[in-house]
Amino acid sequence: MRTLFAIVLIGLFWSCEDTKNTSQGKEKILPKTETTTNTEAPVEKSAQENKKTNPFANYPTITNENVVGFFTQYGKENPETKVKLSTRLGDIYISLYQDTPLHRANFIFLVKNGYFSDTFFHRVVPNFIIQGGNSDLASTNKKRAAIGPTYLLPAEINGRDHFYGSVSGAKEYRENPDKKSAPFEFFIFLGPLTSTSHLNGNYTVFGKVTKGMEVVEEISKLESDDGEWPLQNVYITAQVVD
Repeated sequence: MRTLFAIVLIGLFWSCEDTKNTSQGKEKILPKTETTTNTEAPVEKSAQENKKTNPFANYPTITNENVVGFFTQYGKENPETKVKLSTRLGDIYISLYQDTPLHRANFIFLVKNGYFSDTFFHRVVPNFIIQGGNSDLASTNKKRAAIGPTYLLPAEINGRDHFYGSVSGAKEYRENPDKKSAPFEFFIFLGPLTSTSHLNGNYTVFGKVTKGMEVVEEISKLESDDGEWPLQNVYITAQVVD
């Protein structure tokens, strides 16, 4: 069972938990390599090689203790604010707000280091939201473990309300009085303003869609299971753009 950091629609969407089986993420067994006459003891992968295959090895594990310091510094060194999300249904362009510096830096960090590759838009609710950044693949859990599996982002609500095309941090709805965001998942709002009363002041809006809302609309209407997970996965590829 996995727990989705999700938003709750009053009267309709009371549970954030999904019971979808995650057995699909089993690793493939690689074929054995041909033996050689080399009798030297095997050499462990060097730190440099590890950093090439695991970009998150270049950084310290992110925790709730160092999250503010880490992303404050990372944000200074990585000032980008524009991201393109590519899916099989089209592209979505996002602009990130400068006045939510921790959320902006976190999102850019995940994009630049390939976290969103092989994640999905995993929750779709027509006329309300689409939510992305999770999957039922083993690779997603491995990436989260390498980055820092338990850190949360301090709220940066700043009085900004949700609107058509707003991009917000998902969060655990229960036992979260500080309204901290889950760092790996986000949602795009596409409902009427009458559906924002329980969102405003509770979730950090850290960006907006500047192009591609027709793609968001199409994704939101996909057939889904009882957990609002699309029956056909919508993979995400993310990149920073000018």
